[in-house]
Amino acid sequence: MKAILLYGHGARNPEWAQPFHRIRDAIKARDPRALVEPGFLELMRPSFDEGVNCLVEQGATEIIVVPIFMAAGSHVKKDLPQLAANAMDRHSGLVIELAAPVGEAESVLAAMADYAMGARPEG
Repeated sequence: MKAILLYGHGARNPEWAQPFHRIRDAIKARDPRALVEPGFLELMRPSFDEGVNCLVEQGATEIIVVPIFMAAGSHVKKDLPQLAANAMDRHSGLVIELAAPVGEAESVLAAMADYAMGARPEG
């Protein structure tokens, strides 16, 4: 069964994770059977490993990791492949594939450009 792990850096402020929950909720609204969880590199829970474990417990055999990053820096190029390899070593038969960071997707860039062109001050 296929699943999605929304990979993020993490932050000390718990409100920082809200967009990840909103993305997960939007995916679940489109497909209530979808297996999707967040997983953070540091400072927040669930950790990457906890997110993977949760998906495996729900029956996932294939996980696509979607980095919620603007670009592929060291956390995406170095940390993420190692985290994925370690998780596959721990879970026999699990296949983890890595998507490009969301900030590199043309549709996301176009949406950000649209937003910027119509942006108004807060308040």
